[in-house]
Amino acid sequence: MLVFGLVALAAAVSASAIAYWLNRDAVLTRTQDAALDEFRKALKEDTDPLPAMPTCPELQDAADRMSDNSQKYEVLLISGTRGGGTCVAASDEALFTQKVVPRSLRHAVDQRRAMDGSNEAPYHLYWQRITLDGTPYLVGGAKVNGGGPTGYMLKSLDTERQDLNSLAWSLGIATALALIGSALLAQAAAATVLRPVQRLGEAAHRLGEGQLDTRLQVSGSDELANLSRTFNRTAERLEKRVAELSAREASSRRFVADMSHELRTPLTAITAVTEVLEDEADSLDPMIAPAVQLVVSETRRLNDLVENLMEVTRFDAGTARLVLDDVDVADQVTACIDARAWLDAVELDAERGIMARLDPRRLDVILANLIGNALKHGGSPVRVSVHTDGDDLLIRVRDHGPGIPEDVLPHVFDRFYKASASRPRSEGSGLGLSIAMENAHIHGGDISAANSEEGGAVFTLRLPMDASQLASEEQLKDEECKTERRKGSEQRKNEGGAR
Repeated sequence: MLVFGLVALAAAVSASAIAYWLNRDAVLTRTQDAALDEFRKALKEDTDPLPAMPTCPELQDAADRMSDNSQKYEVLLISGTRGGGTCVAASDEALFTQKVVPRSLRHAVDQRRAMDGSNEAPYHLYWQRITLDGTPYLVGGAKVNGGGPTGYMLKSLDTERQDLNSLAWSLGIATALALIGSALLAQAAAATVLRPVQRLGEAAHRLGEGQLDTRLQVSGSDELANLSRTFNRTAERLEKRVAELSAREASSRRFVADMSHELRTPLTAITAVTEVLEDEADSLDPMIAPAVQLVVSETRRLNDLVENLMEVTRFDAGTARLVLDDVDVADQVTACIDARAWLDAVELDAERGIMARLDPRRLDVILANLIGNALKHGGSPVRVSVHTDGDDLLIRVRDHGPGIPEDVLPHVFDRFYKASASRPRSEGSGLGLSIAMENAHIHGGDISAANSEEGGAVFTLRLPMDASQLASEEQLKDEECKTERRKGSEQRKNEGGAR
């Protein structure tokens, strides 16, 4: 619209300026030609009867007769007298004097030109425009050929100036109206283009936010209509493709969940058998004992893998929920280390009294994976430190091993990722750190991995001190009911003990 308006303004101003200058030139030329022609005729007719050396009264009478004209100009006549002097006669002595006539004009009028084939008269008529007290005037002068006085005329151009000012105002108003009209036309033209583009942009924004059912209403057959049709076809295909992928993903999750559930029943029986075999390992044939130990370890590994797969399936399905409780973080870390007999290999730096509202079971899973990973792949001792950072809880797990290669750092939390391709049959499943990260995310936290400047890897767990805002209202109600039931049970136990 701005460019359209500027172009229209430039065109209107240019047209108005050209029209003004053409009209101005025509008006001034017509006025000055009419005045100069009449002055030429009057100068000849009114000075011919005069003697060669007229008296001042005779010259004054001639000037008065010449000023009585239709063009309304004043006359100034200059002539020599019989006594050798100069007589100056003006029709209006207050307005038109010899000083008013420009020197350059007087010089041109008095200049005698050589006569030849192209010049038949020694003297010619000259004119010039001047301004007196803010009013424009036309000054013309000529010397009578064949002898006689020199005459000058002074005509006011104020009427022509007023006419030209009126014309300028009219052209200015016309230019403004043309500019307004062009702006309205530009707005209408822009609306026909920008509104469809704006709707297309809004639709693309909604599509980018995941509203795959977004469609545009199409009308017409221009380029924008074709673009809208292309957008609708693209959105339709994308919706179908995403639906197919979502169905496949849901089917894969169901398959993993069903497979995990189906494996639990035979695994329970196998686990019971392996426990019996492990208890009787000392009485088994030495040739059979290594095979029994392998079966026991692989059964435990398979059991852990199934449990991890079920946990991952719950995260993918969005069914994982927080069961919040107020915990002393130092006690929770100590319990995690003690339950797994890691007290000799882990150094703990945690002040008691740091209370956080978290899910104790999921925090235990996170700590077990981080500390176990440090002990398995890092180097002892493993140091666990607990600090607070504003409203966040920071737990750092550092080992004294060789650290994590730079190309491995971006993938340590990927599922089934193992740093060494030569260890596909290692004890780990590659799901531990991924499950730890998911448990951190469900709390509204995060885990980062880096290498310490002093050597070894550092895993930093950041969790909010209070994860209540992430739990749904239903979860909070369930929590309150469980808390009340637990308090009631404890109260009954205390009453029973008192009795």
